[in-house]
Amino acid sequence: DERGKKIYANVDFYSASVYDKLGIPTSLFTNIFACARVAGWTAHILEQLDDNRLIRPKAEYVGPEHRSVQPIDQRS
Repeated sequence: DERGKKIYANVDFYSASVYDKLGIPTSLFTNIFACARVAGWTAHILEQLDDNRLIRPKAEYVGPEHRSVQPIDQRS
């Protein structure tokens, strides 16, 4: 990225290499990526319909407390 942000590869990056080696057309990659997620999306929809609450991960922040924030216009 030209702004200096690190971009990390996810499972789709590596899956694309496998699909390419299998001879699957690149025009189908997005469809395959979506199909792999349908079960999770469906589970989230069913949970939402069941109790109409937002789905929030059960996690607790364990990082440093009271961090200072530099204004955007002063960041490099």
